[in-house]
Amino acid sequence: MKASDLFVKALENEGVEYIFGIPGEENLDLLDSLRGSKIKFILTRHEQAAAFMAATYGRLTGRAGVCLATLGPGATNLVTAIAYAQLGAMPMVVITGQKPIKAGLQGKFQILDIIRMMEPLVKDSDQIVYGRQIPSLVRGAFRIAEEERPGAVHLELPEDIAREEVEDERVFPRQTIHRVFASDRAIEKAVNVIKAAKRPLLLVGAGANRKRIRKPLSDFVNKTGIMFFNTQMGKGVLSGDDSHFIGTAAFSSKDYVHEAIKKADLIINVGHDIIEKPPFIMKGDEQKVIHVNFHSAQIKDIYYPQVEVVGNISNSMDRINEALNECYACNRDWIKPIREKTRNAIHSLDNDTSFPMVPQRVVADVRKVVDEDGIVSLDNGMFKLWFARHYHTHQPNTLLLDNALATMGAGLPSAIACALMYPERQVVAVCGDGGFMMNSQELETAVRLKLNLITIIFNDSGYGMIKWKQKGQELPDFALDFNNPDFVMYAKSYGATGHRIASSEELVPTMKKAFADGGVHVIDLPIDYSQNTKTLLDDLKQFNN
Repeated sequence: MKASDLFVKALENEGVEYIFGIPGEENLDLLDSLRGSKIKFILTRHEQAAAFMAATYGRLTGRAGVCLATLGPGATNLVTAIAYAQLGAMPMVVITGQKPIKAGLQGKFQILDIIRMMEPLVKDSDQIVYGRQIPSLVRGAFRIAEEERPGAVHLELPEDIAREEVEDERVFPRQTIHRVFASDRAIEKAVNVIKAAKRPLLLVGAGANRKRIRKPLSDFVNKTGIMFFNTQMGKGVLSGDDSHFIGTAAFSSKDYVHEAIKKADLIINVGHDIIEKPPFIMKGDEQKVIHVNFHSAQIKDIYYPQVEVVGNISNSMDRINEALNECYACNRDWIKPIREKTRNAIHSLDNDTSFPMVPQRVVADVRKVVDEDGIVSLDNGMFKLWFARHYHTHQPNTLLLDNALATMGAGLPSAIACALMYPERQVVAVCGDGGFMMNSQELETAVRLKLNLITIIFNDSGYGMIKWKQKGQELPDFALDFNNPDFVMYAKSYGATGHRIASSEELVPTMKKAFADGGVHVIDLPIDYSQNTKTLLDDLKQFNN
């Protein structure tokens, strides 16, 4: 068997469904081996987009997504999206090609040390130096990528190794990894601290979202009555319509929800990931923190929990809930006025009729149209804060945002992966005009794949979030404005359908018609970002004074 055939056999053994990428001449043997495989190769228009798609597959399934690029520039084009997966805890296996390593006839043409380049970005990086290594290295790559904390792993397959003949065709079977459980002593200590608290809050973080622990957490809040909030990447684990929900910590501090956080004497922090901006800053022993996670806490000057429950999160929450006897119930009177104030402030402009549209109205309209299991994939920009703060999610991983690397350019490729994986569900990419243009060429990929997908472009002809920060620091408006193409014609040039919104009443019917018609749609939406300063700076300053 040719080594590249064994490589594909090992990938099939891992249950790989898709490989996203752009091959080069160094990948041709592997590409030929894929030709007869049940694995679908998804050709993209940029390597970065391919890795964003693979990372999103990993994020949604918990199984490593796979992307492919050639040597040199192909590999370097992957770097941003690899960092996106690594910081965001998205399991992914990256495959790159290389010139022959046994006899090179082209000097240093296109050759970089990709192994060393990848090492700071991934959990592990290996070059395959003989064919029989393939089964163990592939099995190891997927295992390392998928185990806690998930992330990216890199394998380099040189073209002469891919052509080798391998006699032993065996591959290593996948194994079920049983997570360790927290100790009885840790559970007991957590329960005692909860019982002693007068103003407890539950915080749902990113680590809870990727492990689907909805039922244990739901059982916990329903039994105890403890109110909860979530981080940006913890949205969707519990429903935003739950009566126990107070809001999303979209900022590090000084938002409405932080009034409750500051007054809480206990925060039960489930699935905390230090990579996210901190949703609260500890205030010494006056506020206790219980850390419930698969791994122990990373101690920082703003985060040093007094109690740690380390082990399978689902099991830990079940046992904590069971140990809290039926007579336990927390007092929620202290938090009800804060929740009411937060909700009123956040939804005050849901029906605003001004045009260009304000972000609050856009978020409310998108929520009206998208089904509970529909997926909204956010790029990075000012709109991300508005969606994080205002968009109520009902199911896990239905609002995909990046609060780790926070890179632009991921929104459309991530949405393409979602539409490919879940053709029966509604999928919307929400992008700023800046971020959209970074990977807008992937519209061709979406059209070629005959996907059903809507992309909404927040059009303000500038880098809106940086302009907001610039204004907040009382600096002159400088160097952040640009011109855009005609997005309707641009969409049409790729074979997609373009729409331009001309009044606040048009967005909902335009989205509904786009979903009904199917295919790839681009909506050019003029946006009024003056609310950025008023609502997120001036109003909050007044609230906190």
